[in-house]
Amino acid sequence: MAHVPTPSAVAPEAAAATAVAPLPDHPQRLELNDEVHARPPEALSAPMRVSFLALFADAAQRRRELELLGDLARRFGVVPPRPDVSHYSGDFGSFRLTWERHSEFARYKIAAPGDKPGDDPGDDPFADPAIAAVPADWLALLPGQVTVAAHAALLPGSEGRPDLDAIANRLFSGNALVGAAVAGGAAVALTDFRIRNGWSRLLVLDRDLTPRQAGRTLQRLLEIDAYRVMALLALPVARTLVPFLTERERELTRITEAMVDAGESSEPDLLDALTRLEAEIESREAASLYRFSAASAYYELVRRRIEELREQRIKGLQTFGEFTERRLAPAMNTCRAAADRQDSLSRRVARATQLLSTRVDVTRERQNQVLQESASRRAQMQLRLQTTVQGLSVVAITYYVVMLVDRAAEGLKSAGVVVNVGLATAASIPVVAVVVGLGLHWIIRRAVVVKP
Repeated sequence: MAHVPTPSAVAPEAAAATAVAPLPDHPQRLELNDEVHARPPEALSAPMRVSFLALFADAAQRRRELELLGDLARRFGVVPPRPDVSHYSGDFGSFRLTWERHSEFARYKIAAPGDKPGDDPGDDPFADPAIAAVPADWLALLPGQVTVAAHAALLPGSEGRPDLDAIANRLFSGNALVGAAVAGGAAVALTDFRIRNGWSRLLVLDRDLTPRQAGRTLQRLLEIDAYRVMALLALPVARTLVPFLTERERELTRITEAMVDAGESSEPDLLDALTRLEAEIESREAASLYRFSAASAYYELVRRRIEELREQRIKGLQTFGEFTERRLAPAMNTCRAAADRQDSLSRRVARATQLLSTRVDVTRERQNQVLQESASRRAQMQLRLQTTVQGLSVVAITYYVVMLVDRAAEGLKSAGVVVNVGLATAASIPVVAVVVGLGLHWIIRRAVVVKP
């Protein structure tokens, strides 16, 4: 009897190969599976200097970004990016550059090893930022407008509460700090959210971070700043939109009040004013809808990144979550209120337009009914007039034909034919009248049928 191997005796690879028959893959299977591994954070070890740039740029500038990255790579003898990528990372020797393309902006992160500062209070880990290693002529060509520019320092830390006053005075110009213990207490992150000489500062003290964990933590902190600013781009739009909506609401009120006592003559003018108002609102809504939707998405990303920090409060400091929510939440509420108000006004104008259009349609129907009744009366009058004319025509034609019969009878009598002229003329009258009447009736019916 042949030996049948038990399942445990079959190699896992062979079992997997025999368990699933070869089936065709979806064309995007590998791409979608690898999406979860896209844009991995860099592995960082303290001490490390990082410079971060977020440049607001449109889609037309994407090709230029890749061209510049290719030029920099060739200058340093590094493999350039492919022309269809949205993420690139390369080791340029003295620094490492990571580029990421998003829907509205591009991020550049430059990382370089740093020296551990000594105990001298004059030591400044931000004095020689990582971006100083990048050629200045190349940086000057980067397309877009700066939304975030930050220098970050990842330094070895120690357990216990850091000397916040000394750090604030030495590195943050004595400004009030915002920060917390992050990554479950494995690091301390500090900043003042202020810009000096075009750059903000972020300090991370590594207590017990793994290199990958350090990279993720620093990336989340920098993304909070980037997404926070991108979300706030909607705030000026909302502030500009509020007076516009206020004025258009007043105009709608004036129009709807006028509609109450409007007569048939003024309804078309009111409808014209409403359609112009609706067009203005729709145009402004189309221009701002994307910005408000993007702000909502960016705000959600900020909240998620803060949640992922796993903050632990340091006594006397606002956490990143508290500081961000203190101003970002009201700003987002303002944007949301402006968007809702705009949508409400658009719907109110649409309802008013529909109501007035219905009134105008009813008025037009009534006018059309009056015109139809008038046309019917005119048709009846024309018919009576036509009948009268037809009768007169029969009489006139009969008269002339009878006169011809009379002249013919007179001629026959003069020629010697015995004819009673009076009797012949009298007898011809009904015959001629009937023939002429039938002939005219046939001609009229024929003309009506042929008429297109």
